Amino acid sequence: MQREDFRFSTPLRVRWAEVDPQSIVFNGHYLTYCDVGITEYFRALRAVTADASIIGSDFFAVRTVLDYQAPAMFDDLLDIHVRVARLGNSSLQFAIGIYRDGELLVKGEIVYVHADMQTRRPAPIDPAFRQAVHAFESKAPEDSSTTPA
Repeated sequence: MQREDFRFSTPLRVRWAEVDPQSIVFNGHYLTYCDVGITEYFRALRAVTADASIIGSDFFAVRTVLDYQAPAMFDDLLDIHVRVARLGNSSLQFAIGIYRDGELLVKGEIVYVHADMQTRRPAPIDPAFRQAVHAFESKAPEDSSTTPA
Protein backbone atom coordinates (compact mmCIF):
# COMPACT_ATOMS: atom_id res chain seq x y z
CA MET A 1 0.00 0.00 0.00
CA GLN A 2 1.62 3.19 -1.26
CA ARG A 3 0.53 6.77 -0.68
CA GLU A 4 0.42 7.18 -4.46
CA ASP A 5 -2.45 4.64 -4.53
CA PHE A 6 -4.73 7.26 -2.95
CA ARG A 7 -6.44 10.29 -4.45
CA PHE A 8 -7.53 11.72 -1.08
CA SER A 9 -5.95 12.44 2.28
CA THR A 10 -6.73 14.52 5.32
CA PRO A 11 -4.49 15.48 8.24
CA LEU A 12 -5.12 14.60 11.86
CA ARG A 13 -3.02 15.46 14.90
CA VAL A 14 -2.86 12.89 17.73
CA ARG A 15 -4.42 14.36 20.86
CA TRP A 16 -3.50 13.74 24.50
CA ALA A 17 -6.77 11.89 25.24
CA GLU A 18 -5.93 9.28 22.57
CA VAL A 19 -2.65 8.02 24.05
CA ASP A 20 -1.67 5.71 26.88
CA PRO A 21 0.91 6.53 29.60
CA GLN A 22 3.73 5.76 27.13
CA SER A 23 2.33 8.41 24.71
CA ILE A 24 1.33 5.67 22.21
CA VAL A 25 -2.09 5.86 20.53
CA PHE A 26 -4.50 3.33 22.00
CA ASN A 27 -5.44 0.89 19.21
CA GLY A 28 -9.19 1.56 19.39
CA HIS A 29 -8.69 5.16 18.27
CA TYR A 30 -7.53 4.10 14.81
CA LEU A 31 -11.12 3.24 13.83
CA THR A 32 -12.08 6.77 14.82
CA TYR A 33 -9.23 8.07 12.65
CA CYS A 34 -10.60 5.99 9.75
CA ASP A 35 -14.06 7.43 10.38
CA VAL A 36 -12.64 10.96 10.30
CA GLY A 37 -10.96 10.13 6.99
CA ILE A 38 -14.13 8.69 5.47
CA THR A 39 -16.21 11.64 6.68
CA GLU A 40 -13.74 14.06 5.08
CA TYR A 41 -13.75 11.92 1.92
CA PHE A 42 -17.55 12.23 1.73
CA ARG A 43 -17.26 15.97 2.40
CA ALA A 44 -14.74 16.34 -0.44
CA LEU A 45 -17.10 14.31 -2.60
CA ARG A 46 -19.74 16.90 -1.64
CA ALA A 47 -22.05 14.11 -0.50
CA VAL A 48 -22.49 15.01 3.18
CA THR A 49 -25.55 16.97 4.28
CA ALA A 50 -25.85 19.29 7.29
CA ASP A 51 -27.24 16.46 9.44
CA ALA A 52 -24.17 14.29 8.60
CA SER A 53 -26.07 11.87 6.38
CA ILE A 54 -25.01 10.92 2.88
CA ILE A 55 -27.36 12.51 0.37
CA GLY A 56 -30.29 10.15 -0.20
CA SER A 57 -28.51 7.27 1.47
CA ASP A 58 -27.79 5.40 4.63
CA PHE A 59 -24.65 3.30 4.97
CA PHE A 60 -23.92 0.72 7.67
CA ALA A 61 -20.45 -0.55 8.51
CA VAL A 62 -20.40 -4.34 8.18
CA ARG A 63 -16.67 -5.08 8.22
CA THR A 64 -13.57 -3.41 9.60
CA VAL A 65 -10.00 -4.66 9.40
CA LEU A 66 -6.92 -2.85 10.70
CA ASP A 67 -3.33 -4.04 10.32
CA TYR A 68 -0.91 -2.24 12.62
CA GLN A 69 2.57 -1.63 11.23
CA ALA A 70 3.98 0.95 13.69
CA PRO A 71 2.58 3.10 16.52
CA ALA A 72 1.51 6.71 16.34
CA MET A 73 2.55 8.91 19.25
CA PHE A 74 1.19 11.96 21.04
CA ASP A 75 1.29 15.10 18.87
CA ASP A 76 2.17 13.21 15.67
CA LEU A 77 0.67 14.76 12.56
CA LEU A 78 -0.92 11.91 10.65
CA ASP A 79 -2.16 11.73 7.08
CA ILE A 80 -5.31 9.65 6.73
CA HIS A 81 -5.49 8.39 3.14
CA VAL A 82 -8.80 7.07 1.84
CA ARG A 83 -9.97 5.60 -1.43
CA VAL A 84 -12.88 3.53 -2.66
CA ALA A 85 -11.35 0.15 -3.39
CA ARG A 86 -14.58 -1.44 -4.63
CA LEU A 87 -18.01 -0.08 -5.43
CA GLY A 88 -20.55 -2.90 -5.62
CA ASN A 89 -24.27 -2.87 -6.23
CA SER A 90 -25.09 -2.09 -2.60
CA SER A 91 -21.69 -2.08 -0.90
CA LEU A 92 -18.75 0.27 -0.70
CA GLN A 93 -15.28 -0.88 0.34
CA PHE A 94 -12.75 1.71 1.52
CA ALA A 95 -9.01 1.19 1.61
CA ILE A 96 -7.33 3.28 4.27
CA GLY A 97 -3.69 4.06 4.98
CA ILE A 98 -2.60 6.05 8.01
CA TYR A 99 0.84 7.60 7.53
CA ARG A 100 3.29 9.70 9.53
CA ASP A 101 5.98 11.45 7.49
CA GLY A 102 5.51 8.95 4.68
CA GLU A 103 5.72 5.87 6.95
CA LEU A 104 2.70 3.54 6.84
CA LEU A 105 1.48 3.05 10.41
CA VAL A 106 -1.87 1.35 9.83
CA LYS A 107 -3.58 -0.11 6.80
CA GLY A 108 -7.26 -0.80 6.89
CA GLU A 109 -10.40 -1.82 5.12
CA ILE A 110 -13.94 -0.77 5.96
CA VAL A 111 -16.97 -2.12 4.11
CA TYR A 112 -20.28 -0.28 4.20
CA VAL A 113 -23.62 -1.54 2.90
CA HIS A 114 -26.06 0.95 1.43
CA ALA A 115 -29.52 0.45 2.90
CA ASP A 116 -33.04 1.65 2.37
CA MET A 117 -33.65 4.21 5.11
CA GLN A 118 -37.10 2.77 5.93
CA THR A 119 -36.51 -0.99 5.84
CA ARG A 120 -32.79 -0.97 6.79
CA ARG A 121 -32.28 -3.66 4.14
CA PRO A 122 -29.55 -3.52 1.44
CA ALA A 123 -30.48 -1.33 -1.51
CA PRO A 124 -28.67 -0.36 -4.72
CA ILE A 125 -26.34 2.61 -4.46
CA ASP A 126 -27.78 5.68 -6.17
CA PRO A 127 -26.33 6.20 -9.68
CA ALA A 128 -25.54 9.87 -8.92
CA PHE A 129 -23.50 8.83 -5.88
CA ARG A 130 -21.73 6.16 -7.93
CA GLN A 131 -20.91 8.72 -10.63
CA ALA A 132 -19.60 11.18 -8.01
CA VAL A 133 -17.25 8.52 -6.61
CA HIS A 134 -15.94 7.60 -10.07
CA ALA A 135 -15.38 11.26 -10.97
CA PHE A 136 -13.68 12.01 -7.66
CA GLU A 137 -11.39 8.97 -7.79
CA SER A 138 -10.22 9.96 -11.28
CA LYS A 139 -8.95 13.38 -10.10
CA ALA A 140 -5.25 14.10 -9.64
CA PRO A 141 -4.14 13.55 -6.00
CA GLU A 142 -3.29 17.21 -5.41
CA ASP A 143 -6.91 18.11 -6.27
CA SER A 144 -8.34 15.80 -3.62
CA SER A 145 -6.61 16.42 -0.30
CA THR A 146 -7.60 18.66 2.54
CA THR A 147 -5.37 20.97 4.50
CA PRO A 148 -4.86 21.25 8.27
CA ALA A 149 -7.37 23.44 10.09
